[in-house]
Amino acid sequence: MNQHRVSAPLSGTVVAVADVGTLVRAGRAIVIIESMKMQHDVMCDFDVVVESTHVFPGDTVHEGALLAVASIVSSAPTDTPEQDELSTVERSDLREVLDRRLLGSDGARAESTARRHSLGRRTARENISDLVDDGTFVEYGPLVLAAQRRRRSVDDLIARTQSDGLVAGLASVNGELFDDRANRVAVMSYDYAVMAGTQGQQNHRKKDRLFDVIERLRVPVVFFAEGGGGRPGDTDGLGVSGLDCWAFHDFARLSGRVPLVGITGGYCFAGNAAILGCCDVVIACEGSNIGMGGPAMIEGGGLGVHRPEEIGPLAVQTANGVVDLVAIDDEDAVRLAKKYLAFFQGRTSSSRVSDQLALRNLVPENRLKAYDVRTVIDALFDEDSVLELRRDFGKGMVTALARVEGRPVGVIANNPKHLGGAIDSDGADKAARFMQLCNAHGLPLITLVDTPGMMVGPAVEATALVRHCSRLFVTGVNLDIPMMSIVLRKSYGLGAQAMMGGSTKAPLSCVAWPTGEFGGMGLEGAVRLGYRRELEAIEDDVERERTFETMVARMYEVGKAVSVAGHFEIDDVIDPAETRRWLTAILDSAPPVDRTERRHIVDTW
Repeated sequence: MNQHRVSAPLSGTVVAVADVGTLVRAGRAIVIIESMKMQHDVMCDFDVVVESTHVFPGDTVHEGALLAVASIVSSAPTDTPEQDELSTVERSDLREVLDRRLLGSDGARAESTARRHSLGRRTARENISDLVDDGTFVEYGPLVLAAQRRRRSVDDLIARTQSDGLVAGLASVNGELFDDRANRVAVMSYDYAVMAGTQGQQNHRKKDRLFDVIERLRVPVVFFAEGGGGRPGDTDGLGVSGLDCWAFHDFARLSGRVPLVGITGGYCFAGNAAILGCCDVVIACEGSNIGMGGPAMIEGGGLGVHRPEEIGPLAVQTANGVVDLVAIDDEDAVRLAKKYLAFFQGRTSSSRVSDQLALRNLVPENRLKAYDVRTVIDALFDEDSVLELRRDFGKGMVTALARVEGRPVGVIANNPKHLGGAIDSDGADKAARFMQLCNAHGLPLITLVDTPGMMVGPAVEATALVRHCSRLFVTGVNLDIPMMSIVLRKSYGLGAQAMMGGSTKAPLSCVAWPTGEFGGMGLEGAVRLGYRRELEAIEDDVERERTFETMVARMYEVGKAVSVAGHFEIDDVIDPAETRRWLTAILDSAPPVDRTERRHIVDTW
């Protein structure tokens, strides 16, 4: 047998030495040395028998010192466990982690999960699983417990407050459409099964952490915000008011930096509602209640006793503009979130287009006949691509996301079925805020113009119309994104200019359909105002009306699209079927928008 001298690979203190005569298998320790609080095994690559030892436990040795002499028994491969065999060995430390993770699963909370399902709702983890691509979710802080160790046992907290009611992490969404970094998303969800989705000290800290990561990675956020707001029962902190919490500061700071998608169902009050309200888009399930204060806060303020169902019901929050999209249920909410997110993830590779010849007949030849502008939008843009936002608010405006040849764009259109397309305060707010949304995230903007101008009258002035309508000018003039305008019919006065960023020459292209008509104000109003004396001088009512119609017709000839194009106040009058060719010409020519130069917040309103 060959002898082998075993030397110290580093300096340290001997902890253990194999006995003389012991057979030591390859890969097993002959001597153990402790150095800097770490134990190091001194091993051989072959089986040996220890012949003599030169150190004892407690001895201090230096690198290279002789530790033992051994005889080599065999240099052939031994029966040491293979790696796959080792991976099946259950370790206590790993088992503890796996058991803790299991306690946070829906299966470990069968009663609360069943209760959730009985209400037709899904759990937080079920919603996240449906939203993200399989196997891509990486969770932050799943082992965090509620800050209530002074009043509850650790075992109880582990069983009932896993994640402290906030499930959060990074994942991929829409990976089947976008196969690069564009599909990366941060996902966060309050867990209603944990203390009614309330905001505790620890889940505030989790939000702080995630918001910082999100800002550095610049990934979109999907936040399921159902829950009851602040939690007064946490006991482990040293603070008093909790107002030094950074979560709301940090989340609001993300506005304009990354797309923010808020989803809620059931009750969403106080702090949860504040998070929801900061989002670019709010998706709410049927049956939702959203309010800045829940029943306890209202009663505590001396404002009476109210059931949660009476506070901010969905019908109220859609009509007033709080909610952008209404979902049938949790599954539908996730579907809408994925569709919305896709507009900010890039261009799709395929698109289908309806017969563009149909556009020729969607605006009636009779200039006084109303029509549905949504039929124009659906026909003009890629099939099944249109996603309208805030449909029940500011009904004089239609705001939607859509695609042209797979490219995501924003669309603003006047709605002639509401006030004839005149712009009121709500419509102006809706359009201006949508402009901000598109500008913040670099989506080109297309405006479909059919408006007699700003709405007028004592009633509308009581809504602060002067300020609200002026938002369209201030916002539209300062856009960094490409804008294109299509005049479908009426293009009158300040309202038309506001739809075009301030002028017919402000957009990169401004063209009209043959039905287009232009003027400083509506034709009828212009005639009555400009020719008042002449009309009043005609005593016969029939003759006066005939004269009025003749004057209107004459003004229409002057202001119709082909006449205005002849003076080069617009770029062209086009066949409606050629509209997409104009849009793609600009979209193909426009350089990418550099989002690093300026930051644009998205107004919550």
